[in-house]
Amino acid sequence: MLRRSLIEVYLQANRRVWKLLPSMFLNSELILSYGTFLQKLIRCSSKRRQYIGTFFFRNRPQLELMCRLVELNPSNSNLRIAVLGCSIGAEVYSILWTLRSARPDLKVQLCAVDVSSEVLSVAREGVYTGNASDFGGGGSIFERMTKEELEEMFEWKGREARVRPWIREGIRWQVGDVNDPELIDILGPQDIVVASNFLCHMEPLDAENCLYKIAGLVKPGGYLFVSGVDLDVRAKVTSDLGWRPVPELIEEIHDGDPSVRGDWPWQWWGLEPLNKRKYNWQMRYAAVFQQDNRVVQ
Repeated sequence: MLRRSLIEVYLQANRRVWKLLPSMFLNSELILSYGTFLQKLIRCSSKRRQYIGTFFFRNRPQLELMCRLVELNPSNSNLRIAVLGCSIGAEVYSILWTLRSARPDLKVQLCAVDVSSEVLSVAREGVYTGNASDFGGGGSIFERMTKEELEEMFEWKGREARVRPWIREGIRWQVGDVNDPELIDILGPQDIVVASNFLCHMEPLDAENCLYKIAGLVKPGGYLFVSGVDLDVRAKVTSDLGWRPVPELIEEIHDGDPSVRGDWPWQWWGLEPLNKRKYNWQMRYAAVFQQDNRVVQ
């Protein structure tokens, strides 16, 4: 108890000093190293838990890359996607709006998975509360959307926004635990697997074991989108499996979610600045990987 209290006092003092540092110093090698040390202290002293807070279009560069990868095979009119830890559905609908807007001919079979049936029922309903004229700031789920997107994506009734039917159609909502080995048999092989912003809320060893299981869902040649995870965990698992980091938009995707970048180093989910001086920087900072033709055991 005393040790934890001393750590908290130490961190509070450092937080006050950190706020006073000029922005030009924050990317120096010394400050980056010290920030990494501070975050390790926070991770050791924090009890991780899951959150359901999110945004529509949370990481736009990630959505852009998904479109680019789909366009690499324009003759393929069928696409199987699994969104794991889908929470209240914002990511699911952002993906479908993006892909169906870009490729109206594409038949997307999307399976959205979450461990909570209550959360999944909110996602399935596709109804969110907000105001179309007041979506910027205040933690609104709509704050990263443009006015045009708000109109195109939702049917509005007062402050109630319902996702339009052409976006909601064809989604399979599945209650399931990503740690369940039977999930692979339930879902089957996927062209794209999305595992965003839930692995970081697990203890590192649990997240590592979970990511190995998730790998089994990606078909040979398919893609894994995995953000919101301890970078050491992701780099270890992807290296072990021989996955190839997709080099496009690495920096843009890494910085694409200001809520996690801005929380470094003061939260366990905070994302460190991208540092190209690291020898394995592409493997460490890439959030999208391609499965090779070997079968994942």
